[in-house]
Amino acid sequence: MATCPRCLGPLTENHRCPGGVLRRVTTAVSTVLVGALLGVGFCYMLAERPATAVVLAAAALGAVLANAVRQAINGRS
Repeated sequence: MATCPRCLGPLTENHRCPGGVLRRVTTAVSTVLVGALLGVGFCYMLAERPATAVVLAAAALGAVLANAVRQAINGRS
């Protein structure tokens, strides 16, 4: 069976790729923001007044982990 080059789904007669560009960007950005907020929240949960560098590192790590989990769940995104 043929595969769609854009979404890697099965290419049937009535095939339509799921979501447009705006939806994919919105999903990716919202996932990264939620991951960053969770990372910052976890950082503040561990320390009362963490250093700015630690907060930024926690936000970056949370964003990367959330994005990795989203990609692992959705397959190719």
